[in-house]
Amino acid sequence: MVEGWAEKRVVIAPDPATLSDSVAARFLSRVAKRVDEGKLAHVSLTGGSMGSRVLASAVRNPRAERIDWSRVHFWWSDERWLPRGDAERNDRQARDAMLDAIDIPAGNIHATLASDDGADLDAAAAAYAEELAGFPGPEGPWPAFDVCFLGVGPDGHIASLFPDREEIQITDRSVVAVRDSPKPPPERITMTRPVINGSKRVWMVLSGPDKASALGLALAGASYASVPAAGAKGRKRTIFFVDEAAAAQVPPDLIDREY
Repeated sequence: MVEGWAEKRVVIAPDPATLSDSVAARFLSRVAKRVDEGKLAHVSLTGGSMGSRVLASAVRNPRAERIDWSRVHFWWSDERWLPRGDAERNDRQARDAMLDAIDIPAGNIHATLASDDGADLDAAAAAYAEELAGFPGPEGPWPAFDVCFLGVGPDGHIASLFPDREEIQITDRSVVAVRDSPKPPPERITMTRPVINGSKRVWMVLSGPDKASALGLALAGASYASVPAAGAKGRKRTIFFVDEAAAAQVPPDLIDREY
């Protein structure tokens, strides 16, 4: 096995529907275990189609009704700088997919400020950093996420950390503003790499043939500056959950076909 690959696992499902259902079941199991132990669970969500599909699958799972959601806090690794309620905001998509359907206190849903809330982009990033600091973990003034969900773009970006840009190199702040994003909308807010890598578990969920190259580079130990997904690592576990179409370039010895 190539050096550096052993710490990452790849779990392959045959198609996007099976993928979202299996990740959702594992997610609910992890949250339930944490809550049943009397602890708070902190979860960082992601945007994109697979992020929403996983949440929609979770809320359909009967186990979701048995979880005490008052002990679960939801965050977002990044957000699009758009008006509150805009259909393209990650928090709106998550609410539509799951959060509005579960019994959870409003204060447990930690969305960033929106572009029409009266703050500028930098102030909104600072405000989110302050909110994170209210739940400090062992790695810094931010929660140690029990699960940090991430999507992976065809270019290998995660959250709003894009290849060969300054944001992926920032380590002295937990949240930064993004301007002139290579992917619209141009203005965004993103957690930095130390926050993501302070998570207990990083779960990257991706599907489709357009993700195969990025996945292959991430597993092959590419530079995190050029392939940000290569630098995402949970303190306990790092898993790429993918469908068959995205797995075309995965080495056979990394594959786990448990689903």
